[in-house]
Amino acid sequence: MNEEYDVIVLGTGLTECILSGIMSVNGKKVLHMDRNSYYGGESASITPLEDLYKRFNLPGTPPESMGRGRDWNVDLIPKFLMANGLMGLFEKRRFRKFLVYVANFDENDPRTFEGVDPKKTTMRDVYKKFDLGQDVIDFTGHALALYRTDDYLDQPCQETINRIKLYSESLARYGKSPYLYPLYGLGELPQGFARLSAIYGGTYMLNKPIEEIVIENGKVVGVKSEGEVARCKQLICDPSYVSDRVTKVGQVIRVICILSHPIKNTNDANSCQIIIPQNQVNRKSDIYVCMISSAHNVAAQGKYIAIASTTVETADPEKEIKPALDLLEPIEQKFISISDLFAPTDLGTESQIFISRTYDATTHFETTCDDIKDIYKRMMGSEFDFEEMKRKKNDIYGEEEQQ
Repeated sequence: MNEEYDVIVLGTGLTECILSGIMSVNGKKVLHMDRNSYYGGESASITPLEDLYKRFNLPGTPPESMGRGRDWNVDLIPKFLMANGLMGLFEKRRFRKFLVYVANFDENDPRTFEGVDPKKTTMRDVYKKFDLGQDVIDFTGHALALYRTDDYLDQPCQETINRIKLYSESLARYGKSPYLYPLYGLGELPQGFARLSAIYGGTYMLNKPIEEIVIENGKVVGVKSEGEVARCKQLICDPSYVSDRVTKVGQVIRVICILSHPIKNTNDANSCQIIIPQNQVNRKSDIYVCMISSAHNVAAQGKYIAIASTTVETADPEKEIKPALDLLEPIEQKFISISDLFAPTDLGTESQIFISRTYDATTHFETTCDDIKDIYKRMMGSEFDFEEMKRKKNDIYGEEEQQ
């Protein structure tokens, strides 16, 4: 371990693993360590079910009705992936006209603007143009464009239109839903990116206690573990490794629920995502529900896992999440957690320490992707170029392997 690395990464959460993979593909020499014995950090998948009971300090063991413990892979933080997502959502003609307008919209072709200036016209005015009602606006802003507040309404509409386009194009690509969910749970994702890093020469070490982040003249120079120092030029880590360089910005409540039935009024879907827009329940933040089942190899046959989450706004978070839990009854078993949300106070300009943000209440990856792109830009001084990364992979594997 007494070696010199370009980048050391601490923690194997999804953000850290994706950045580790990207840095390795970019030719950086990467050492990736985690104090835990498993991948995933806060975004781990817990198996068997007995381990989930232990983690939440529940007495006893799961009842026999839950099936075999090893048939369960329960995500602590569920996130659906937007595939790359039109129609049939509402048969209302006005909404259809709006979606067709969005689908044809091209920011480089003024003929598609229909009197809208994408850099000046607010989204509120675009909704007015199509005469959309409040419920449809709530749905579009929060379930399609994935905004968490209504601030976007008074901002130029270009960003929102592009977000809705992403949803529509993802839907066109994958049929009924614009979201993807990996079999065996999200814990597979960090490991996938870890393997990508390893293919490009990255070194992985689990179960490594981190004794000290070594700083000289205000800049990171290495990490000390078990008496040895690995030296580095840059460091990526989650907030748990640098409590003195982050600040608490809020809390999230998550309730993992085990059900023996699909959620009502979802056509017995074996997976779904429900977003309760904030102003429908007199809140500032949306409430999210993500439901998956044995179809994803994450639960025993005939069982469903629903995870409700929201940003805490009061001293009684369990009451805040109740509108979501009411949709899920009867609930066989609940696992409740309230987590602090941290954001970096040190952006790494001087120290070269780049800290990820805690995963928020959303059930999609958009905010995580934003964080990854932001950290990349601060580390590398340029925007992340996905096409360039694909080219670098092709150089090693050749075009054919990519199909």
